[in-house]
Amino acid sequence: MNAPSLTVGYVPGVTPAKWARNWSQRHPQIPLHLRPVAAADAAAAVRDGTVDVVVLRLPSDTTGLAVIPLYDETTVAVVPNDHLLTVPDEITAADLDGEPRLLPRDDVVDWTGAPGAPVDHRPETTGEAIELVAAGVGVLIVPQSLARLHHRKDVTYRPITDAPPCPVALAVAEGPQPALIEDFIGIVRGRRPGSSRGQTPPPPKRTAREKTLAKQAARAAAGKVARKPGRPRGR
Repeated sequence: MNAPSLTVGYVPGVTPAKWARNWSQRHPQIPLHLRPVAAADAAAAVRDGTVDVVVLRLPSDTTGLAVIPLYDETTVAVVPNDHLLTVPDEITAADLDGEPRLLPRDDVVDWTGAPGAPVDHRPETTGEAIELVAAGVGVLIVPQSLARLHHRKDVTYRPITDAPPCPVALAVAEGPQPALIEDFIGIVRGRRPGSSRGQTPPPPKRTAREKTLAKQAARAAAGKVARKPGRPRGR
């Protein structure tokens, strides 16, 4: 019988190291394996059993999966260091109008009508696209974490204030989950050790009238215990 373990897939830019550290503290005897997966393959990796859980970007074909939204990433524009758009700390979509825009084949930003004029050549990866940004071919719109992942000294990025965010979610196979997967979901959601969604909820607080009646009943019970059996009441 195989020893228990958990395999967690994650797409580029996502940093699951903190979750892995928390897992090792709670389950030191159960290995957690981190496996990078391409954004286009993330959902399929869960469906075919390559990973038990995956952290992916939305939108994605999540047929047959249960999806738990985690957070939204800021959408940014990657530009050369000497570009005029580096002057402000933030930009708007209108600032990118007319700019040549690179669109890699692994693009993950869901923005219909994104600003800029798409460049005819489509690089295969975001990393290749950022090399072209450094060469002055065009700008690139990506989630902020991907801009950080592919950081170069000759490029920088600026948040686009009116761009749609880039959602990140956790996906598992539909249906009841094994205890290990539930534990990992709890870690990602920040639940403390020993907490459970299935715990019995605390009883509702009593109203003031209920408290008064309870005190009266307690005093009456105490009075009965204090009186000796058979002794008549005082007159």
